[in-house]
Amino acid sequence: MRESLEIGSVRTRLLARTITATALIDQVLTQIREWDDPAIWIFSASNSVVRGRARELDALALTDPRAIEKMPLFGIPFAVKDNIDVAGMPTTAGCPAFAYTAEETAPVVAHLIEAGAILLGKTNLDQFATGLVGTRSPYGVPRNPFDARFIPGGSSSGSAVAVAAGLVSFALGTDTAGSGRVPAAFNNIVGLKPTRGLLSLRGVVPACRSLDCVSIFTLTAGDAATVFGVVAGFDPADPLARMSKAAAVSSFGQHFRFGVPPRADLEFFGDQEAARLFGAAVGILEKIGGTPIATSFAPFREAGRLLYDGPWVAERLHATEALLRDDPEAMLSVTRSIIENGSGYSALDAYRAQYELAALRRAIDNIFASIDLLLLPTAGTIYEKSAVAAEPLRLNANLGCYTNFVNLLDLASIALPAGFSNAGLPFGISLIAPAFADRALVELGSRWQKFTAMPLGARGDRW
Repeated sequence: MRESLEIGSVRTRLLARTITATALIDQVLTQIREWDDPAIWIFSASNSVVRGRARELDALALTDPRAIEKMPLFGIPFAVKDNIDVAGMPTTAGCPAFAYTAEETAPVVAHLIEAGAILLGKTNLDQFATGLVGTRSPYGVPRNPFDARFIPGGSSSGSAVAVAAGLVSFALGTDTAGSGRVPAAFNNIVGLKPTRGLLSLRGVVPACRSLDCVSIFTLTAGDAATVFGVVAGFDPADPLARMSKAAAVSSFGQHFRFGVPPRADLEFFGDQEAARLFGAAVGILEKIGGTPIATSFAPFREAGRLLYDGPWVAERLHATEALLRDDPEAMLSVTRSIIENGSGYSALDAYRAQYELAALRRAIDNIFASIDLLLLPTAGTIYEKSAVAAEPLRLNANLGCYTNFVNLLDLASIALPAGFSNAGLPFGISLIAPAFADRALVELGSRWQKFTAMPLGARGDRW
């Protein structure tokens, strides 16, 4: 019988010595082979390297009986989105012509390895992390584990599918406009989008650097808390790093107020199943202890519109300007068309947008004065791959309706599984709160998952 890769479950077995890191990795490598989806990976660590790392950890546990206790991720397999550097491995950002071999490991990855985690490889993504669909990659499209006709979600497609398929316990992604949340919703897993600056961005190929976040994919909110505890920390060498506030909210308490837009203010793009599931989610959050507060979605929608219909798209030129100048055909046409639009904005446009965003932030600060968090769908619907191929820009924009604004407004968010449609496709919700409420969101996410007791990922794992 295949055991769950949920971190808490794996650690229980490791601590009880009912499994070794080597035996666990052997199982994982077998599962990767049996799942047989090469589009999940852009680069895989060799089996000999992965097994060697596991043997080193097992040898350490023999010489230091407390090694497993001291290393919170001892023997835990993970993957990294391929816009994050790992020394000696290629970083492609989903573009072969851009690829380079990293000389240093990004701090977020280094922290995980120091904590005992075992890296399996680098995962596929929408090219230059530009997209929410998971189909914009020359390395193929990772298979949606619930229905291969549907998109896996992006841009962190490979990372999300690897977790859902039970190939790794957790994975790192990035999230600028929803890339750490939309694929979580489409794969029935948890996606934590932390407060900007709490996780180092050194060694991460920027999409929109002032807004980028490293995100965390796991089976449970508790696992997300474990990984977050390892990777969060001020990096003085990252100019955009921030220190967590001493008075950061760690819990919303047993009774809390959550904002929810009226039905007329929400858009499900004709997906009545999604609308039904979201209505059920409101009722569940009430049962957990929440009091719903009618909240206008208008200022959030207006802020989200600025991300791609405003000058922030110009920031995407930062990492790709030389490639666009010297070898534009190396980019996928849809990616190139989006990034090239950034050249049409002026400094005056940027200032105007900053003023507009500041006004929206003030309005949203006033909203959060009367609520603890906001409840939204993570995405209003999911699309078949054929539909996205026919209308790549419009449908991608629809998927960002409930995610694009979060980083612009300096908010934190966690995406959670919230049920299945009659066709068996997963639906997800997002809990959104002001910056530095990360631990409170994770704690409430754990309560949500324990109450709903839904299966984890796509392999039918249970609590």
